Amino acid sequence: MTSRVAGYATIFVSCLAQLIVTVDMTVLYLAVPELSVQLGASSVSMLWIVDVYGFTMAGLLVTMGNLGDRVGRRRMLVCGVIGFAVASVLTAYAPTAELLIVARALLGVAGAAILPATTSLLRVVFTTQRARTAAVGASAGVSAAGFAVGPILGGVLLNQFWWGSVFLVNVPIALLILAAAKFIPESRAPQRLRLDVASVLLSVIGVVAVVYTIKTGFLVGLWHPDVLSALLVGLLALGLFARRQLRLPTPLIDLRLFRSREFTTSVGSNLVAVFTLSAFGFIISQYFQLVREWTPLEAGLAYVPGALAAVVAGGVLAPTAINRIGRGYAVALGLLLAALGFGLLAGVQAYSPYALVVVAQVAVGAGAGLTLTVTGDTILGTVPRDRAGAAAAISVTAYELGGSLGIAVIGSVLSGIYRAQLVLPQGVPQAVAERVRESFSAAVATGLPEPAAAAVQAAATDAYLSGIRTSMMVSAAITVLLALVVVRFLRGVPKVIEQDAALEQDSPLGT
Repeated sequence: MTSRVAGYATIFVSCLAQLIVTVDMTVLYLAVPELSVQLGASSVSMLWIVDVYGFTMAGLLVTMGNLGDRVGRRRMLVCGVIGFAVASVLTAYAPTAELLIVARALLGVAGAAILPATTSLLRVVFTTQRARTAAVGASAGVSAAGFAVGPILGGVLLNQFWWGSVFLVNVPIALLILAAAKFIPESRAPQRLRLDVASVLLSVIGVVAVVYTIKTGFLVGLWHPDVLSALLVGLLALGLFARRQLRLPTPLIDLRLFRSREFTTSVGSNLVAVFTLSAFGFIISQYFQLVREWTPLEAGLAYVPGALAAVVAGGVLAPTAINRIGRGYAVALGLLLAALGFGLLAGVQAYSPYALVVVAQVAVGAGAGLTLTVTGDTILGTVPRDRAGAAAAISVTAYELGGSLGIAVIGSVLSGIYRAQLVLPQGVPQAVAERVRESFSAAVATGLPEPAAAAVQAAATDAYLSGIRTSMMVSAAITVLLALVVVRFLRGVPKVIEQDAALEQDSPLGT
């Protein structure tokens, strides 16, 4: 087996694996209405159907990343992909909401095995700066595009088939991954590492509790007893986890990694970049379907420009940007491009030209692809190869937390401004008014006679657009501030980061 074949196989597998795991985070958004009808799921059940995948995956990423370092990253990848395919079939044919929740949880377990393994394999197979950055760029670009591909795929399939089809498409992709994985060399940490069970339990409890707090707190209120209890449990578990890691000879997470300015800034940048990216994807989806009243297929296809921009920026532009302007300025450039896209969408109206939305999408997609590639490469480049799985798990956990925070926080800002700005016409029945204040989607089908129905929808649309504009301004401000922080802390980071200089000549795809 040549190193070049192994390199191409690793990139191919990493891109497909990142795609199916990321797509499954967003593919259900368009299927929610049909799911609630077909399975008779309650609102609480629907929340669990959508969120349990992310909860499970976030809680197990650190554990799975370390298991990969110990038992073999390729082996962990193969097991995860097989599990993902089986869980996809179970999900597609789940007859009840309860079984669908269980199947989605199994998808999360498999996804947690896949993501750190694919990322760490890139670090192991590609040992030189140029090759690794190109490989990470392709993977990061596809991962960023996955936020857009989910609605695209969901729209196309739901236009022709039933809701389960959005999961069955994972099966042939999984078979392609398994076929290509045969050409990837196995790798694991050189020394025999013991997996500390107490650390595993504390990390799972802590991360799941924090993610639950983030997602639920903005739905029922941050001061709700359940939310406060979850936050307390999460902080306590993470505190005990950190204390234990500092005392173990072979910790689950080496907290000393965070002493590195490059590592810490890159992880934080990943989290905030995904925060704003997920919020953008959520709001654009709502805009297309609720404001413009496009079909799921039309709304899905409208994401294509942003998805393409993410792939091109991550795979093509990132290596050049690092070499020309350095890592700090490359990340800042990506963040400023995303901020430009947010700023453009801050001026959106009910029937703004689609060209405006396209330009905004391309700016955000290109900025996200560039940012996630450079920060991802920096994270992997600053750690030794034998800890690649653990570092990848930290990076992916930040990615998941950023996605949860983005939808929860920006979605709550949008909802809060919508309710505050909503001024309904006189004479609207109390029951209708309450439904419309609770959800903008209720304004589209009030059941009122004309012209009252049109007046209610117009008032709700104006309030909702006000929320979109403010949310995008908040996202732009956050992104610009992060760009300033990145320039401050990553400006002096070397363009070339090599932890294993002796292995450079063995890197596939050139040097």
